[in-house]
Amino acid sequence: MSSTHEVTPPKTALASSKASTGKVISWAMWDWGTQPFATVITTFVFAVYLTSGAFGDNDTLTKNLAWATGIAGICVALLAPVLGQGADRKGRRMFHLRWQTWLLAAVSAAMYFVAPSPEYFWLGAILLAGGNVVSEIANVNYYAAIDQVSTPRNVGRVSGLGWGLGYLGGIAILLVIIATLGSDFPASDVRIAMLICGAWTLLFTIPIFVALKDRKPTTAAPSLGIVGSYKALFASIRSLWRTSPNTLFFLLASALFRDGLAGVFTFGGVLAAGTFGFKFSEVVIFGVAANVTAGVATMLFGLLDDKLGPKRVILISLVSLVLLGTGIFVFHDGGKPVFWALGLLMCLFVGPAQSASRSFLARLIPEGMSGEIFGLYATTGRAVSFLSPLLFGLGITIGQSVLSSTQEAAQYWGILGVVVVLLAGLLLALFVKDPPRATEVEAA
Repeated sequence: MSSTHEVTPPKTALASSKASTGKVISWAMWDWGTQPFATVITTFVFAVYLTSGAFGDNDTLTKNLAWATGIAGICVALLAPVLGQGADRKGRRMFHLRWQTWLLAAVSAAMYFVAPSPEYFWLGAILLAGGNVVSEIANVNYYAAIDQVSTPRNVGRVSGLGWGLGYLGGIAILLVIIATLGSDFPASDVRIAMLICGAWTLLFTIPIFVALKDRKPTTAAPSLGIVGSYKALFASIRSLWRTSPNTLFFLLASALFRDGLAGVFTFGGVLAAGTFGFKFSEVVIFGVAANVTAGVATMLFGLLDDKLGPKRVILISLVSLVLLGTGIFVFHDGGKPVFWALGLLMCLFVGPAQSASRSFLARLIPEGMSGEIFGLYATTGRAVSFLSPLLFGLGITIGQSVLSSTQEAAQYWGILGVVVVLLAGLLLALFVKDPPRATEVEAA
């Protein structure tokens, strides 16, 4: 693992002076406001509901949902960098983030129409996949806006605050749902929970649109069209290869481990219910505990990010996740106590790895390219986003073959697919160079 650094670009996208506390918190509140899609919908409630017995066979539903998620990833890969580049060129980042956020709220609320019956499965899968596309594209503009609220000295803390508030927002929305519907609400009430999620997103994302405004680019940028946008994108990639190859290598490494991180949460609730026998209410309670753990850990690791550097935080997190994920597979016969213990330990490291990945890249982006580079960040991630769903499904298929002579369910074999993706990302991350320190950026 080399400690050498690339030559820092003469001017980075990060601000040179600290933003007000109000602006930082307003930016971070977007994570809080959009967390229902990640926590309630994707992980602990709607995905579990959609793979329940009301819709058909558990293994078949899980595989079909994995395929739908993978197709959504392809759409993100094709759209993210071009849309991010357009936001940079026109200086309309917040405008695009606003309508994307409203659309995400609408998709969340539309899940109300997915009734607990097999014929509604594909409606639910399509809404979930579509919501993933909107969420990821919105994240490009949100991530890019970190250059308006952080400096090279505090970007780790700011990024950690956003991720941490996101996880705590997940706790809050789950508690609101429990308070409204009860801790053991029937599957049919999941539909009401979706309306709550949509309203939550609309309400708590207001601060970012009040505090942060669009910034016009320094030079006029003519419209390029779809073909021209992709030509400009490839030109930017060639330029990065010449001036900052470490940025491209990091994009590739992070694509792998971020897909593994997404797989942990995407299939965590599904495993809890299908393999470890959690009741619906127990999945929700575990979700609360998981988000408390992840939120606090992410904020604390954000402080270490600024002191030790994001690469060390990423490596510590990935090694821990590979070991803990393997432990869940090996000791699955231990039942609920195993999932509670090892699952919560995994939550200590998922958020810090995600937050440090964002701050790592933010330290490398040249001025005026935040949207485009974070678009590439989304694209490289989604270019391989089929891996965790595909390997999760493949793991189940292999497990079904191995266990064909027994009556044992094979769903827990899917965790091995996620572990393989995390391990691949870890091995590549070992060879990524540390980003420039704040003192080097200031000296440049």
